[in-house]
Amino acid sequence: MADIRLLDYLSCVSDFPKPGIMFRDISPLIADTQAFEFAIKQLSLYANQSEFTHILAIESRGFIFASALAITMSKPLLLARKPNKLPSVSHRQSYGLEYGQDALEIQAQIIPAQAQVLIIDDVVATGGTLLAAAELLRQAKIDIVGALSLLEIADLAGNSRLLKNGISAYSILSV
Repeated sequence: MADIRLLDYLSCVSDFPKPGIMFRDISPLIADTQAFEFAIKQLSLYANQSEFTHILAIESRGFIFASALAITMSKPLLLARKPNKLPSVSHRQSYGLEYGQDALEIQAQIIPAQAQVLIIDDVVATGGTLLAAAELLRQAKIDIVGALSLLEIADLAGNSRLLKNGISAYSILSV
C-alpha cells in the first residue's frame, strides 16, 4: 500500500460543536477503507515500539481506532466510557474540555493487576480526556505505558501537557 496523505481525509468543521471550535472530522478517513487501514498501520508502527498488554479505548471516537488496533495487535481492549454506560463502574474521573465538562468511567475489576496499558484516542486537543483516562488507571493502580492518537491539534499542546504529567504521548499526525 502506497503512502496515503491522511490529513486529506480529516475535514475541518468551523464552529462545531459551538462557536470558536474547529472540529476535526474523522468520518471521511474511516469511510475510506484504504485510508483507514493505512492509519491503523501507522498507529501500530508506533505502538510496536512499546511493551504493553492491554489497550484502553476512550469513548467514543477512540473506540474506532483502538478496536482496530487491538485486533491488529492481538491485545485485549478495555473501555473508558462516559457516565452511566457501564455496569459495575469502579472509578470515575471528571475533566474539562475546550468546550465544556465531561467524565469517564472504567471497570477496574476486569483489568489484571499486572496490566501495562496503552491509551488510545482519536484526537488530542488540550489533553484533558487522555489525562482523565490516565487518572482512572492510576486510581486503579494500573501501569500506563503511554498515550497514542491519530491527530494532535498542536496549538493546544495536549501532548506536551501529557508529557508534563508523566505520560509518554505520540500522535501520528499534527495540525
